[in-house]
Order: sequence, then C-alpha cells, then structure tokens
Amino acid sequence: MNKVFEWPQHLKKKPFRFCPGCGHSIVHRLIAEAIEKFSIRDNVIGIAPVGCAVFAYDYFDFDMIEAAHGRPPAIATAMKRVLPDRIVFSYQGDGDLAAIGTAEIIHAANRGENITVFFINNATYGMTGGQMAPTTLINQKTTTSPQGRELSKTGAPMKVCEMIATIESVSLAVRVSTDSIKGVTSTKNMIERAFKYQIEGKGFAFVEILSPCPTDWGLAPDEALKWMRNEMASVFKLGVLKDKWKTG
Repeated sequence: MNKVFEWPQHLKKKPFRFCPGCGHSIVHRLIAEAIEKFSIRDNVIGIAPVGCAVFAYDYFDFDMIEAAHGRPPAIATAMKRVLPDRIVFSYQGDGDLAAIGTAEIIHAANRGENITVFFINNATYGMTGGQMAPTTLINQKTTTSPQGRELSKTGAPMKVCEMIATIESVSLAVRVSTDSIKGVTSTKNMIERAFKYQIEGKGFAFVEILSPCPTDWGLAPDEALKWMRNEMASVFKLGVLKDKWKTG
C-alpha cells in the first residue's frame, strides 16, 4: 500500500469526531508521523487543553495529559524539568493559548523551556459555539460579534507568533497553514523541525498552524479553505518569523 494512505502508526484506529473540514485531524496525523519518523514514541508526552484540542488524548497513541484551560505550557515545563529525557509538546487552540493562557505561553517562551508548542489558530472559540477569540479578524462575524469584530471596541487580532518571535530565548517561531497541499507539506516540515530542535536541546519551538473551522464560520469546507487563504493569511502572514539555528 502507498504509505500516504497508511494509517499513522501512532494514531489510534478510531473515527475522528471533529466536524467535517476541521483541520485538527490533519495536524494530528502530521504530529503522529513526525513522532514515527524520529522513533520517539516511547519518550513522548503530549499536553492537551480545554476546547476542541482536548480530544487529542482520544487519538494519539502515546502518553497524553489534559491540562486546565490555558495551562499546557506550565504543565509541559514541569514534565520536561522532572523528566528531561522526554519529548514534551503542548497542543493548543487560539482560545486556550491566546486568551486565558497568555501568561503561561509568554513566560514559558521567555524562560526558553526546551519544549514544543503547536498552536492551532482558527480565529474562533470552536467547541463552545463560535464566539469571538483573540485571533478573530476585524469584521469577522461570530456569535458574540454578530455585526463583525470592531477594532475600536475589542482591538485587533492578536498575532501570537510575532509576539513569540520577539522573545530572546525562543529557538523557533513559524506560522504555517493547512489550506492546501503545499500548506500541509510546509506544516509537516515545520512540525518535524520543532521536534528536532527539542531532541537536539535547542530550546523553545513554536509552530502556529492556521486551521479551518467550517462549522463556526458558516462555510462549506472548500469555501473555508478559500477564506483561510484569502482572509486569514492576509492578516496572519505565513512563514518563518524566527529560527536561531537555521543556516543557509
């Protein structure tokens, strides 16, 4: 069988319960494949938060811990310091990381903790009904901004990756997307690089991943991908914002 169509070794063989067109399932596969590539399954610990990202512990076939809302970087810090030989990552949504968890992510980055963070940005609170998130775009309609987000009332979309990139101790800060084959390939490469840097002891690695939420956006899956490409990526620019170890 073509390896592209094989079930990833480190994903449990059970149906995803994410909404049709959701990007979480794609990212789950890419993380599982990276863990398989580096043969680190027995040393991996994943941290899941509250929100849609919490379902990660149902699908990853390795040690997972559920943390309180916004606290995965703090839990990841503790796990890595107590068990420094483990490969520790957090898997968080934008409502979790960019709102209630802002302090945890900023200070973990500032300390240069040797952990990996995967930040899923779908510009909304997915699990609880599509409320406005810190990453919601200006004029984007949500259940709590039915007329569209207003800059004068709620500020601008929070560009977390840019914030993280300014911190001296950060090793890697990149933003990728799941909007296309090219985007998924880039996401795969950056997930692998983030794990590689932790394995090599190079410090804090942060990968922001733009991901569709067709249900809460009120769009068909194909239209959601177009909206990501045309609207989200125009605000959240894709690319490597910081890589202390990249040469050439």
